[in-house]
Amino acid sequence: MRMRDKSAFIYGILAPLGLAFIFSMILNPVTNSKFTATYVVVNYDQGPIAQAFTRVLDGLRSNEGFTIRTVGTLNEAKAQVSRGSDAFTGDEKPKADAAFLIPSLLSQNVQAGRGASLTVIGATGSNLAAPIAFSVAKGFAAEIAAVEVAVRTAAPAGHSPDPATMAALSQAAAQTKNPVVVKDVSAATKQLSQSTYMAAGMAIFFLFFTVSFGVSGLLEERRIGTMNRLLGAPINPRSIIVGKAMTSFVLGIVSMTVLAIASTVLFGAHWGNPIGVAMLVVAAVISAMGILFIVAAVAKTQDQAGSFQAIIALVLAFLGGTFFSVSQAGGLLQTLSLLTPHAWFLRGLGDLQAGHVSAVLPSVAVLLLIGIVTAAIAWPFLRRAVEQ
Repeated sequence: MRMRDKSAFIYGILAPLGLAFIFSMILNPVTNSKFTATYVVVNYDQGPIAQAFTRVLDGLRSNEGFTIRTVGTLNEAKAQVSRGSDAFTGDEKPKADAAFLIPSLLSQNVQAGRGASLTVIGATGSNLAAPIAFSVAKGFAAEIAAVEVAVRTAAPAGHSPDPATMAALSQAAAQTKNPVVVKDVSAATKQLSQSTYMAAGMAIFFLFFTVSFGVSGLLEERRIGTMNRLLGAPINPRSIIVGKAMTSFVLGIVSMTVLAIASTVLFGAHWGNPIGVAMLVVAAVISAMGILFIVAAVAKTQDQAGSFQAIIALVLAFLGGTFFSVSQAGGLLQTLSLLTPHAWFLRGLGDLQAGHVSAVLPSVAVLLLIGIVTAAIAWPFLRRAVEQ
C-alpha cells in the first residue's frame, strides 16, 4: 500500500531528485570554476640570471591554468596589464594579470655583486594571479640572494677572488641542494563533487520523511480503529511493530537506491564503490528508523507525529550539513554535527571517495549505533502504545 502511495513517491524520489538537480545546476558553475592566470614577460637581458628566471616561468607554464607570453617592449606589457585580467579570446586585444620586467644588465649586476631589480606589474582587478606573480619573483630573488651569501662566505677573506673563481663558486652554490625542502605529497581527495554532495544531502534529508510513512502507520492504525482488530487477532503485538519497521526499511532502501542510480545517470554524481554505498545506505535507514520510532512513541496523534518528524528532520539536516558544509565552521557547530546521521553519512561517502570500502566502517558503525540506541529507547514505549 505504501509503495503505491503517491506521497511516498514524491517524498522518496521526486522531491530529493528535483532539488538535488536544481542545487547542482545553481552551484556547479561556481564550484567547478578553474583558476587561470595570464602573465607577460619583457626580457631586456639575455644573460644567465635572466635565463634562469625564464626557466622558472617555463615550469610555471607547465601547470594547468597558467599562460605566459613574451612581448618586446615594456609599453606593450603595461598595455596588456591595464586592460584587465581576462585571457586572450578571439579578436580581442590581449590582456594579462601581471607583467615581469627583466631589465638590461641584470645578470651582469648580480654577478658583480651590485644591486639589481626585477619588476612585477600587477593588474588592479587581479586578486589572486597578481600576488602569485609577486611571490614567484620574490622566491627567485631569495634564491639568488642565498647563492650570493654562499659565495661570499666561501670566498677568501681579505681580498676579492678572481672572476673565474667567483663563477665557479656561484655555479657550485646554485647546484647545491637545499638542506630543507618542502614537498607537496598529493593525497586522494575525500571531498565530494557538488552534484554528488547535493544528491546525497537531499537523499538523507528526505529519507526521514520517507521512513516516517511506515513508522507513522502505528498511529494511523490507532486513528482509524484497526489497531484493536489487529490486537484481537492471534497476532503478537511485537509483530505489528516489526511489520511497520519493515515497511519503513523497504521504503528507505528503495528510495536511496533509486536516488543514487538516478543522480548518477542524470547529472553525473559519483557515490563511490557500490558495496560501501550499500553499507552506508542500510546504516542510514536504520538510524532514521530509530529516531523516528521515538517520535512515534512520544506523539499522541498522527498530525502531532508529522509535525515532530518535520522539525527533527530539518534540525538534523541543518546541523548535519545537508544544505551546506559545516566542516569549516568549527567550534560548537561542528561538534553538534557529529550527533546527526546526516553528517556521518556524508562523511562516509567522502571517505569512500579516497579509500577502500573499509574506510566507511567508522561511519557505518556510528549510524548503526544511533539506530540501535534510539530504537532500544523507543521499543518499550511503542509496545505500551500498541497494547493500550
